Amino acid sequence: MRVLITGGAGFIGSNLSRYLLENVEGVQVRIIDDLSTGRLSSLDGLDVDFIEGSILDYPTLLAADEGVDSIVHLGAIPSVPRSVAAPRPSHEANATGTLNVLEAAREAGVDHVVVASSSSVYGSNPALPKNELVWTRPMSPYAVSKLATEGYALAYQSSYGLKTLPFRFFNVYGPLQPADHAYAAVIPKFLDAALEGQPAQIQGDGLQSRDFTHVDTVCAVITEAVKNKTSSEYPVNLAYGTNTTLLELLEEMESQLGFPIDREHVEPRTGDVRASQADGIRIKELFPNVKPAPLADGLATTIEWFRSIKGSEGDNESR
Repeated sequence: MRVLITGGAGFIGSNLSRYLLENVEGVQVRIIDDLSTGRLSSLDGLDVDFIEGSILDYPTLLAADEGVDSIVHLGAIPSVPRSVAAPRPSHEANATGTLNVLEAAREAGVDHVVVASSSSVYGSNPALPKNELVWTRPMSPYAVSKLATEGYALAYQSSYGLKTLPFRFFNVYGPLQPADHAYAAVIPKFLDAALEGQPAQIQGDGLQSRDFTHVDTVCAVITEAVKNKTSSEYPVNLAYGTNTTLLELLEEMESQLGFPIDREHVEPRTGDVRASQADGIRIKELFPNVKPAPLADGLATTIEWFRSIKGSEGDNESR
């Protein structure tokens, strides 16, 4: 089996590459990534075919599709606040980039494409938990671009018979998720601050809640989808129905780290959703063999990785 991962040097893509190589006999992994947000170091030790290039470069993308059985499309400019600051690049990478991926797949004869959407598409819909058939109301340019991502995938399924599977990711976290940039996700930001002895910066009151999903759970689901060429006629929430506030998240981190974490409350972010939780029904129906990692277990592996990184940074500074 040959799998192309767009954005494969990013956080989820590099974890997926490792997971595929460790769990699927004879798999060949090819990656296309322009390294604008991904890191080549995340692929250290992995036997992958790496192509440095953008999904906006159609000829390069088309060449990357040669001989591929399935595509996992993760390439994007992530982050709600980044899209608020610069909406056009998010649209071009996320919406136009997805159109390129699907059209190249069609032209190259690749019959199965998994695409990454986001829980942010639900936006101002207050319903909890959320199932895939409730209405969407995006609150940020990023969310709009992800709604376009899944819309294009489903349109190519209807128009051209391409097997597609749009996943709505919910706050994925785990090892290899960077904390050293302005738009870092909340778990690496909190852990980085705690291990540096700095206060965790909380946007708002900290009672906003999220359905945190460990990256290995995401990788297990995508791997099953690729192996079986699973498709769906509507988007699928890739989350299992947990509902954790940021204050509860900090309490669990304190328990595992063994020391208190100072808090600093700041203004809420523009475009942020107050509460996000999947109902977990459809994902369990499609992938009954995947058992999601509990938050406590997922945080343990994430903290272990962060501590190893901090240790290696200290070693480098002492040399």
